[in-house]
Amino acid sequence: MRHDAVRGHLDGLLLAVVEPGPLHGYAIITAVQERSGGALELRTGTIYPALNRLERVGLLRSDWEAVGQRKRRRYELTEAGRRQLAEERSAWRDFTRVIGAVLDPAPVPGAATGAATGAATGAAT
Repeated sequence: MRHDAVRGHLDGLLLAVVEPGPLHGYAIITAVQERSGGALELRTGTIYPALNRLERVGLLRSDWEAVGQRKRRRYELTEAGRRQLAEERSAWRDFTRVIGAVLDPAPVPGAATGAATGAATGAAT
């Protein structure tokens, strides 16, 4: 999948994978990749600035977790983040419904097929 296909949806993706509970950055990257069946591979250079921005605007909070001798930052949703995720999901459903109606319209009962319409139009000209 094209890297730019994620543009505009990154915040929603990040909020969704953190929804079940706190995750550190690499686990977030892995969760996105696993949930997408390997179609989405987000880079650390994309993820960490986005996580920092989401934290700055109050949608995520973070803390430090000690793992052996190392520390890693874990991110979790705030209440504002949960509300934003609900809005992202609603907007996504609306978007896919509208685009789907254009790209894959439901057949109208009794309507002429495209070939028949084209033939009729061609005969009339």
